[in-house]
Amino acid sequence: MESMSIGRARLTWLNGGVTHMDGGAMFGVVPRPLWSRKYPVNEKNQIELRTDPILLQLDGENILIDSGIGNGKVTDKQKRNFGVLEESNIDASLNECGISRSDIDRVLMTHLHFDHACGLTIVDGEEYQSAFPNAEILTSATEWNEMKNPNIRSKNTYWEINWKPVESQVRTFKESTEVLPGLRMIHTSGHSDGHSVIVFEDGEDTFIHMADIMPTHAHQNVLWVLAYDDFPVTSVHQKQKWMEFGYGKQAWYIFYHDAQYRALKFDQEGKIIGQLDRSSYRYE
Repeated sequence: MESMSIGRARLTWLNGGVTHMDGGAMFGVVPRPLWSRKYPVNEKNQIELRTDPILLQLDGENILIDSGIGNGKVTDKQKRNFGVLEESNIDASLNECGISRSDIDRVLMTHLHFDHACGLTIVDGEEYQSAFPNAEILTSATEWNEMKNPNIRSKNTYWEINWKPVESQVRTFKESTEVLPGLRMIHTSGHSDGHSVIVFEDGEDTFIHMADIMPTHAHQNVLWVLAYDDFPVTSVHQKQKWMEFGYGKQAWYIFYHDAQYRALKFDQEGKIIGQLDRSSYRYE
C-alpha cells in the first residue's frame, strides 16, 4: 500500500478492487487518438480504473474517502461489462494499518454511484449490513435524495442494497461542511447532481480530491469530461475553479480511480512537480 503525509493528515490507499470502463465513455467527446496518448487502453477499448478507498488519519480519527467496489455485489454479467477483475480486500488493507472496520469513524462519500458505494455494505447470509458499523457517513443532501429516489437513468447506478442498511448512519449537508478543522466537503454537482469534492488545508499544505470530476491524471484538461456526467458543463466549470485554486496553492491532487498515480502536485502552469505512483502499476 502507498502512504503519504500532507500537513497533519496521513493518507493510505487501500485495496478496493478494480474496474475497466469504456474509454470513450470516460473521455466523452475527446477523440481516442488524443486521450489514448495519456492513458492506456486495452483491445476492448476499456481503461483500468482502480476503486481504492483512501484512509485519511487526521486528528485521531480514521476516515475513509469512498468505499470501493465491495465483495459479492456485482453479478457475473456486470463483472464482464465493467471489467471487474478484482473485488475489494479492505479487511487485509486495514489490518496492515493496525485497525479494523469497526475503527472507522467517518466515511466521506463524494457520490454514491455503485463503484464508489458498494463497499458501504457487506453480505450477511441473505441480507446486507453496514460494513462500517461505527462510522458516520457523509454525503450531500442532493446525492442522498437521488440515491433513495433514482430516476430512469440513475437507477442503474444507485442501488438499494448500498443505502438501505446504512440509512441510520448517514448525515447530509447542503452546500458544504467542515468535517474537521481544515477538512471540507463541498457540493459541486457535475458528474452527478449531488457530487462533492474534498479539500484539506493545513497552513501551506493542501490536498484536493476531485473524485469523478477529475478521475485520473489524464483528465487534467478542464474540457475533458465524462460521457457519464449528468451535467458536463457544470463539471467543466467546477474543474476549472478547483484546478485554478489548487495550482495557486501547489496542492496535492489525490485519486480514487487512477491506475498509475495516487497523488500529483502541479505548479501554477499545471506542470507536475510532485507525484506518488501506484507501486504495483504496470502497462498492459
